[in-house]
Amino acid sequence: MFSRLNGQGVSLAVTLTASLVLGGDALASTINQNTSWTINRGAASTYRVVAYGDSIFAGYNGGLFSVAKRAAPAVEGEYLAKDFGANIEVVRRTKSGARADDIYNNKIVSERSYMQTSNTRVVMFEMCGNDYLQARSAFTDQTGTCSYAGLDTALANCTTYTERAMQAINQYATSAKAKIVMNIYYPGFDADNVQTSCTDSSTGTRINKRAKFLPYLAKSNWRTCNLAEKYGFKCADAFAEYMGADYDTNGDGKIDSDALRYVSGETEAAYVARITSTLVGTLRDANTHFASSGTSFDYIQSDNTHPTFYGGTMSTGSTSSAPTFTDTQVVGGKNPQWNRSGHERAGWLMSLLDPATP
Repeated sequence: MFSRLNGQGVSLAVTLTASLVLGGDALASTINQNTSWTINRGAASTYRVVAYGDSIFAGYNGGLFSVAKRAAPAVEGEYLAKDFGANIEVVRRTKSGARADDIYNNKIVSERSYMQTSNTRVVMFEMCGNDYLQARSAFTDQTGTCSYAGLDTALANCTTYTERAMQAINQYATSAKAKIVMNIYYPGFDADNVQTSCTDSSTGTRINKRAKFLPYLAKSNWRTCNLAEKYGFKCADAFAEYMGADYDTNGDGKIDSDALRYVSGETEAAYVARITSTLVGTLRDANTHFASSGTSFDYIQSDNTHPTFYGGTMSTGSTSSAPTFTDTQVVGGKNPQWNRSGHERAGWLMSLLDPATP
């Protein structure tokens, strides 16, 4: 829900202080994890995909010096390579553990040169996960009377920096034909179905954590997709793809993942009501994503935070290789792994938003 090392390595100070130990909710500190993977088809032309974000786009898998090779941006890049008939360089400029303001300031703005190259065709970003993870962790530790100020601040900051990120990318990525933002899924959906240690000031009783957090996440995701429309971005609705089954579980005539998606023109209040009330019974923890009534796949790693992935890991820095899947293995715009792990699903989702031609 809710980032990569530069090719020159890390300083001794960073090595000693940046312990990326997942304390159940949030990364203990931040670390750059930057990679470049060229999908080499032996073509005459090479185009670039640039991805900014936190540990999700980094492909974080618990290590400092390696990440998932086929993190969502790389998966999307491989689909794009096939569609363009070209080589695709997937540049991931990410920072594990970073909040939205950090990604905006120190990745999107400070490292804007990566999207300013003339061969850039797709720029994507995701942020805010760590804002909510850290707010959730602080809220969980509360006793006495509950304070929702931290959750309110996370939502406000996410909204502010998501908009600023779009404005900056529009300014800098002048050769990009597609600009994509991915919203956030809900890791720990089942684990949060417990009572708080603090009590609500109005009722004097403990409240259900998930019931409190879900409306914040719904508001955030609506604002992300709504801002995308305002600024000419395409919104990849990871929440719907991760949290809803790929068949109709409630008999309303709609596949759950389709029914949960952001709808253009729907108000924030209507979207929040649909997610938190009307369709709340169809939400499922992404650790068990149902492809059908009898088949499920685990979209979340054992840390209960980061997406699962296919295809092993790669060292931070730069590398080049042939596509993982041949053209004949990609049938109907889907490779054989498209729905079997979190990163494959997100990469496929973003490939639907790619430009048709270079």
